[in-house]
Amino acid sequence: MNIEKVGGQIAALRKAKGITQSELGDRIGVSFQAVSKWERGETLPDITLLPDLAKILETTIDFILLGNEKTIEYKGKITIADMKNGLDCLKKSGEFLGKENIIYRAAIKGINTDLNTDIEEAFSNDYVFEAFLAEAIIQNLISGLYIDISDVKNNFKYEHFKNIVVDYCKRYGIK
Repeated sequence: MNIEKVGGQIAALRKAKGITQSELGDRIGVSFQAVSKWERGETLPDITLLPDLAKILETTIDFILLGNEKTIEYKGKITIADMKNGLDCLKKSGEFLGKENIIYRAAIKGINTDLNTDIEEAFSNDYVFEAFLAEAIIQNLISGLYIDISDVKNNFKYEHFKNIVVDYCKRYGIK
């Protein structure tokens, strides 16, 4: 959030309503100097004032704070550790169930068919494993999940896959 932009939003909305700084201050219980500081981008309104401020200016709190910036709501959060564990569980299911077990074979066949690949190669090849890890993260980003970009930067071994995932993060508003 850019404090100067917030101040500009408040000033523009106030002026559009034909309200002076003093009038706005009186209506929400602050001094005109406080309103002036908000509008100059020196301070932000107290969070408890935002609902009243939005009502007086006939807008939303989001619009005051973000203007026309698009807000992204994520459905949940993922981590590299969770993604690795998920792929490891798939590998372990072959160990626990048996690699010839129909349930394991069907799961592997589905993955291999849908991704046109050999997932079992990832179980013994770090580079291929990381390719699958990157794909799993990207699919979750597309589905609306969030991942901390520092988690990506710190936990990928191969720069190539790290850069791909970081690029996708940026596409989905994660910086």
